[in-house]
Amino acid sequence: MPTTQPTPPAAGGGTEPVFCAIVPPHVLDKLARHDDPALSGPARRTIRRDAVERTQRNLTTVIGAAAVAPRAGAEPGKPHRTVHDARHGTDLPGRTVRTEGQEPGRDATVNRAYTGLGATFELFLTAYGRDSIDGAGLPLDATVHYDRDYNNAFWNGEQMVFGDGDGEIFLDFTLPIDVIGHELTHGVTQHTANLTYYGQSGALNESVSDVFGSLIKQYSLRQTAAEADWLIGAGLLAPRVTGEALRSMKAPGTAYDDDVLGKDPQPATMDDYVRTGRDNGGVHINSGIPNHAFYLLATELGGHAWERAGQIWYDVLTSGALAEDALFTDFATATVRAARERYGDGDEREAVAKAWEQVGVRTL
Repeated sequence: MPTTQPTPPAAGGGTEPVFCAIVPPHVLDKLARHDDPALSGPARRTIRRDAVERTQRNLTTVIGAAAVAPRAGAEPGKPHRTVHDARHGTDLPGRTVRTEGQEPGRDATVNRAYTGLGATFELFLTAYGRDSIDGAGLPLDATVHYDRDYNNAFWNGEQMVFGDGDGEIFLDFTLPIDVIGHELTHGVTQHTANLTYYGQSGALNESVSDVFGSLIKQYSLRQTAAEADWLIGAGLLAPRVTGEALRSMKAPGTAYDDDVLGKDPQPATMDDYVRTGRDNGGVHINSGIPNHAFYLLATELGGHAWERAGQIWYDVLTSGALAEDALFTDFATATVRAARERYGDGDEREAVAKAWEQVGVRTL
């Protein structure tokens, strides 16, 4: 069982605006090698575009991101959303097409992005008292129709960006609300625990986004833990793909099994932990382990998962006590401690410890 992880490349101090995309690199790499240019072409262009964005984020890390000031007329405790249209280009943010309070227009993609930004804001404010991504009313910006056949969505440290997909493997990336919530939660992590995007801490970074992305969907649908599908990206895969989502928190490794995409490689327990230097040390793969632990906790506690289970995860994320290079065992131990501090030595603390034990992660 891994107890240490390789040292990631050096970066600047402070909150790091890393490039975090929803589609794992191993998926795009497999598509890029396909014989059919209708599949390989968009994947290769997406990989190249992601590399450009990743380089830009690294430069921002070194020189420092510009501070984002509250916009004129923005009220504390209220969202301030702006959706832009890149018109299939790559210049950000693009043309402004909808601002806070405006009625829906004819572009369904714009409307879904606007709604997803609002749903994310509402969950964090209502459930946890957090005013936007940074806790201080950060304006929420998104750009849609990014590039052509772009097979990804990402948080670039400052805003959300959505591709339309290629229509062959991926559909419009604004379709699943949990994808929007997932990416925006990378911003919450950036402003709180700032988990290093590498190895186990990077997998925790990804997992936290999956957790709150799923909770945002559940909150918007008013679902209990038992009613939720616990899928990340349901509705994103095109009809030709044999699969139901990008990831499953309920059953990691079962989200897809497709002739083109291959089989979902996520492990559910430490017995199948994947050691790799790719994908920043497997951040999109090994995130299945803490994902499954949260699912087990939420279903054990029952009711609405954003309440007790989500509160425990949020307490750890925002505690200031979690190291940026935290391992799974560090995070697990912190959740047991947080459960005890908030709920005492009752069902919650016992359920947290049991969930981590079931996935093979030690708590100290």
